[in-house]
Amino acid sequence: MIRRLLKRLVVSRRFAVCIGDKFSLAAKEFNFSHQSFFSIILVGLTLFLNSLPARAQETMPEPGAGESAQIIVSVEPKHGNQIPVITQQDVMVYQGHDRLTVTGWVPAKGDRAGLALAILIDESAGFSLGTQLSDIRNFITEQPPSTLIAVGYMQNGTVKVACDFTADHTAAAKSVRLTLGYFGAEGSPYLSLSEFIKRWHSDSPSIRREVLMITSGIDNVYMGNIGNPYVDAAVQNAQCGGVVIYSIYTPSAGHMGHSYFRTYWGENYLSELSEMTGGESYYILGPQAPVSFVPYLKKLNEQLPNQFLLSFQPKPEKKAGLESIKVTSEIHDVDFLHQNNVCVQAEPKD
Repeated sequence: MIRRLLKRLVVSRRFAVCIGDKFSLAAKEFNFSHQSFFSIILVGLTLFLNSLPARAQETMPEPGAGESAQIIVSVEPKHGNQIPVITQQDVMVYQGHDRLTVTGWVPAKGDRAGLALAILIDESAGFSLGTQLSDIRNFITEQPPSTLIAVGYMQNGTVKVACDFTADHTAAAKSVRLTLGYFGAEGSPYLSLSEFIKRWHSDSPSIRREVLMITSGIDNVYMGNIGNPYVDAAVQNAQCGGVVIYSIYTPSAGHMGHSYFRTYWGENYLSELSEMTGGESYYILGPQAPVSFVPYLKKLNEQLPNQFLLSFQPKPEKKAGLESIKVTSEIHDVDFLHQNNVCVQAEPKD
């Protein structure tokens, strides 16, 4: 598709492009300015990548009619640190105005404490990230034995895994390194996240699947602002896959690292992504680097043990897709953090 598009746009004698892990370009053979050349490439990539959300949804599991869906719910006390006892009978789930049947409310403790936590770091992060590496390593080694850790580096719309999921937290901590640290090392953190979720191999329903992204949130593929399609696709992939996304802001290298406009939208994208998947985005304070990651990693360490596996029966709709849900309770002293949509199947045909 991209080849046909490029052939229509090119007016010079010869034009060759190869899309894969590398781009092989003979720029001297074009009668275009550099601006026109990269505009063509951007158009082709945009048309190609815009098809990813639809394909991603097809690979995500949806509960069939009568089957239970399962999501992760984090419980936070509104006052103090004590969480009251919450039973399955206390929990209410709504899909629109319809109250759904709750089939399970299990604390993520004991034999259900399993957690697969992926730490994804942006390769375009600036030099300020170097001062935070020891805190990231300490966070990894502090995790309980029931937690599997993976470390990966987001670059060019994919994730280069430095350490696959392992219970060896010392080995995972050793894989944390300095980033490449130049602008453009990461095309879009949201494309990388979507790609990682689609090939996630930890399929056990008893294991929570969560991600900590360390990035500026700046998207170098989508240069607009409102309505980023790659953020929307990442949210959808995470919601259909039951993956909770947390994020910590760290500045990008180069000009983008101190561009208030790009930073503003990057932080907004991260906040949207985390909020809609049941996680939290930390440090939304402008382009300056955080002094320390310690307060945010401590907050995450407090949230992970206070999670529940919630199962319920979604209502089939006329068309399969995402449906809005809300989790609430008669116990008003707590807040429930959870993804705001769930994938549901279509109504069975007569």
